[in-house]
Amino acid sequence: MKVFQHVQDIGDLSVALAEAQEVKRDRYQWQHLGKNKTALLIFFNNSLRTRLSTQKAAMNLGMNVIVLDVNQGAWKLETERGVVMDGDKSEHLLEAIPVMASYCDIIGVRSFARFESREDDYEEKILQQFIQYSGRPVFFMESATVHPLQAFADLITIEENKTNARPKVVMTWAPHPKALPQAVPNSFAEWMLAADVDFVITHPEGYELDPQFVQGARVEYDQMKAFEGADFIYAKNWSCPGVTRPEAYGKVLEDYHTMMDWCVSTRQMAVTNDAAFMHCLPVRRNMIVTDDVIESPRSLVIPEAANREISAQVVLKRMLQAL
Repeated sequence: MKVFQHVQDIGDLSVALAEAQEVKRDRYQWQHLGKNKTALLIFFNNSLRTRLSTQKAAMNLGMNVIVLDVNQGAWKLETERGVVMDGDKSEHLLEAIPVMASYCDIIGVRSFARFESREDDYEEKILQQFIQYSGRPVFFMESATVHPLQAFADLITIEENKTNARPKVVMTWAPHPKALPQAVPNSFAEWMLAADVDFVITHPEGYELDPQFVQGARVEYDQMKAFEGADFIYAKNWSCPGVTRPEAYGKVLEDYHTMMDWCVSTRQMAVTNDAAFMHCLPVRRNMIVTDDVIESPRSLVIPEAANREISAQVVLKRMLQAL
């Protein structure tokens, strides 16, 4: 595996899920693969679970790990071509990438959407430069449009907790006080559509996700109807993707105070099939989900987060095996 960005990069999902369980049984049996190899983890944005879980996964495999927080201690990086660099950015990404690559064997990059241009965000300009100019395997630790390590961990969690062969999985929009990117819902949708689940998306009108990620998904604008009989509820906010309203890309379409009925509470969970609750974290309580739901025995947010180590280790293991 040279690039990990989309669900197709992982190959057969049943094989990947079986491999995840093998890793979980003994995280340390492949340390020979990572001996004298280095993973460079580059963060343009904040992180808790991704940083810790990916570091741990790399160390499980015997790798050295270098973590670079671009916004703390590094030169400010220019990312656009043709810019006269007479401002506060001292180094261009086009020089920085090959230099960074010379110190490592595998690169992970985290770089969020900027919401300045939908075209630029969805072209993944920063991550694509790493793929083009590093000469190293590159995996996405959340980008402008996708978060595949999270989606893989989500699928592992569903597989471990399902009680019927083809569970109903509902991804619901929920209110939030600021604009958030579509990376997590895009990847979750992409992975659920590739898996053997009954997948439904529910959100207010205007929040339609890009067809490249949700083609074939059922969309239900009535949240209560969508929740009926669900086995898993995955809550997540996202800003306007700009599909039906290009001028509103990256914006919140209404005051969140008027949308609090979308907060996942016992009212919605009561119509499910005793559904498990999922969220990628961090979560704003009593906006995305009420205290009683996230603290209930049916909440999977902690084991879901723990599975981030497993998803990262499977990806790194495969990249090491391909070196």
